[in-house]
Amino acid sequence: MTNQNFLTIVCTVFVIVFLIASCREDDSPNDAIATAAAKQEFDREIASATDGAKIVRANEEWKRILTREQYDVLREKGTERAYSGEYWDNHEDGVYVCAACGLPLFDSKTKFESGTGWPSFWKPINEKAVEEISDRTFGMVRTETVCSRCGGHLGHVFDDGPQPTGLRYCMNSVALRFIERGNLK
Repeated sequence: MTNQNFLTIVCTVFVIVFLIASCREDDSPNDAIATAAAKQEFDREIASATDGAKIVRANEEWKRILTREQYDVLREKGTERAYSGEYWDNHEDGVYVCAACGLPLFDSKTKFESGTGWPSFWKPINEKAVEEISDRTFGMVRTETVCSRCGGHLGHVFDDGPQPTGLRYCMNSVALRFIERGNLK
């Protein structure tokens, strides 16, 4: 996938997210049909963005692209200190994307206060956005989450989250970039 195709997909996804978010619950039946169509288009765009196409770069290239902290977390599976990240207490409306490749990962509407000091979500923006990998480091059994496009380490998912999923995607702020819904145009 070329950079131009990638940018086109990401921009299209952001526009569709903005359109969906701007629809009100009291819209007319015709608006509901348009909203459903926009959601289907959004789902198609996310699916095409997560169609298995991978971004592969050498470690030296990742080091040039990412900050030292981003590289440590995204490529070396590090973890930022609790309550130190930019987004653990963010309450703005928008979308969280992968800091390495821009893939939309989480919607702020699924973010919740977990009390852990890391941004936590009860589901990804699309089931194909993140991959889950068994992690047996440090004598524990956990489930690591990585970006499905670039393989960057995001954090871990636990089964102690709120309903409707019961999951807590505990992410590192440095692995994410937040885009306010108003800037998704």
